[in-house]
Amino acid sequence: MSRIIALANQKGGVGKTTTAINLAASLAALEKKVLIVDADPQANATSGVGIDLKQVKTTIYDCLIDGVNPGQAVLQCGIDNLSVIPSNIDLVGAEIEMLERPEREKTLKKVLAPVAADYDYVLIDCSPSLGLLTVNALTAADSVIIPVQCEYFALEGLGKLLNTIKIIQTNLNPALEIEGFLLTMYDSRLRLANQVVEEVTRHFQQMVFNTIIGRNVKLSEAPSYGQPAILYDAESRGTVNYLNLARELLERVEARQKNQ
Repeated sequence: MSRIIALANQKGGVGKTTTAINLAASLAALEKKVLIVDADPQANATSGVGIDLKQVKTTIYDCLIDGVNPGQAVLQCGIDNLSVIPSNIDLVGAEIEMLERPEREKTLKKVLAPVAADYDYVLIDCSPSLGLLTVNALTAADSVIIPVQCEYFALEGLGKLLNTIKIIQTNLNPALEIEGFLLTMYDSRLRLANQVVEEVTRHFQQMVFNTIIGRNVKLSEAPSYGQPAILYDAESRGTVNYLNLARELLERVEARQKNQ
């Protein structure tokens, strides 16, 4: 059964796209069939898996606005079991174009319906905002992963995001769960980073993933080569962190399914 997971946080630069790319690649390496849906007009998840934006003909925008079959937009990445529905700058206009539509919050859910069952995991990389695109992603998703960077303003704005999730659970998607909070950009040498880990863990307890994503040069370099870290440097600490996260996610999902 397919599981759709949104990666959301309205703060930019917290590791959403890095997580979308590298978690997807790690799940694919663990022999799960994975689709990345790039729902960010910056299209970094698209270029980060090696897709040349100039060559892209059909994007998530065409599916959302013109009703193009999502199967036509799916592109294979340079890694077995991994595909992407790409984005581009056109997506900036999608929120305005969707405003007048009936059930506008459910547009992405309807788009993904024909293809989701072909994959074990669908990861939606959200834009850094709480606009209509992110609301669509959360309405379409089974769960949400919230990346939180280990820096000074880590918890700022989380209340707003959690409030949005609560509204969506109440009005649009009662089944939406928080898959977990993911601590990113961790540097064990910094006292502040350790304080953030303690604070987030105290606030959210079991909802925080045990796996913490450390700061890693290879993770930062890999997107400029259009590769997930696992292809760029399979031995790097970043690669190991994301493989551990993928295993932890699989364990969580399996445990939840057993309890249902």
